[in-house]
Amino acid sequence: MNTLSRLTIAGAVALALASVTASAHHSAAAFDTQKEVTVNGTVKSYRFANPHVQLVVTVKKDDGSAVDMDVEAGAASVLNGLGFNKDSLKVGDIVTITGNPARQNADAHMLGKDLYKKADGAYLPLYIGSKSIYESKVNATATSIEGTWFSPMRSFTGVMGAVNRAPLTDKGKAARQAANPAVSSQADCIPIGEPTVMVYPVANNIKVEKDKVTIKTDWMDTVRTVYLDGRKHPPANQTSLHGHSVGHWEGKALVVETTNFSEHKSGLSTTMPSSTQKKLIERFELSEDGKTLKYSGTVEDPVYLTAPGQFTASWEYRPTMPFSNQKCDVKIAQAFMKDLPK
Repeated sequence: MNTLSRLTIAGAVALALASVTASAHHSAAAFDTQKEVTVNGTVKSYRFANPHVQLVVTVKKDDGSAVDMDVEAGAASVLNGLGFNKDSLKVGDIVTITGNPARQNADAHMLGKDLYKKADGAYLPLYIGSKSIYESKVNATATSIEGTWFSPMRSFTGVMGAVNRAPLTDKGKAARQAANPAVSSQADCIPIGEPTVMVYPVANNIKVEKDKVTIKTDWMDTVRTVYLDGRKHPPANQTSLHGHSVGHWEGKALVVETTNFSEHKSGLSTTMPSSTQKKLIERFELSEDGKTLKYSGTVEDPVYLTAPGQFTASWEYRPTMPFSNQKCDVKIAQAFMKDLPK
């Protein structure tokens, strides 16, 4: 049977997951997530990059001819957190890939979900919602919030949902109705706003110093500095993408207040912008067993929300997890924009 024609209808669970993960980045809307296709072929080209790993597989058809299948995979930063790194795959590898066909040109373009290497049967995740193969050291424990942490998928979807459930002003309702969730600011390599970017399923590193805390997220160069020296926020007209953060300790928990955000197309979620009046309160607190970090807080923006949105999530301690160290490439981010449904 032609490997390009074996289609199955995905289950309700997979469809529900797809609806959430599609909102994480613009490109999933270009694919039919209700159908599944499996292809077998040889890796022709491969590039570990953000916001998508680029992969081309040469597939032999039943008539003996060959076609190049352009496989769109997840971001290097996301796959890195799931255990796929730049050395996991190489040109010439024979692979089997399962995923979703493109809505246009389905015989040559697909969204990759799961990959198996023929040589040793090794599994590689290709998608933000794929199962993880990262082996964390289960006995590793933290003694403070400092270190490298990973936000699991459930935290990402939980915070995204919590923010989206916040009550809206009339302007907020209009903005949501007009929004295209398939095309967020991330198509221009501008990360989604806080708090959602803080729970993106990638590595996060916290460095604690006497007068400041630095938080680095392995997603589109997200770096935040939380000042602990008692300084005040600058004048309201001095704004920036990640705002201005000041914090204090409550025991071993760090409490952060951030204001002075710039206006942001995807500042609250992929379907909700934010204004310069956005204010974020966050709490970073180590669990009793030292294996997780509780991340919670509120976000308010009187321009778009009638009341603050409340959120709670957790990060897992991953002291040996590396960063992908891959910058976002705008050309890659926009490469599949032409395939989005009009």
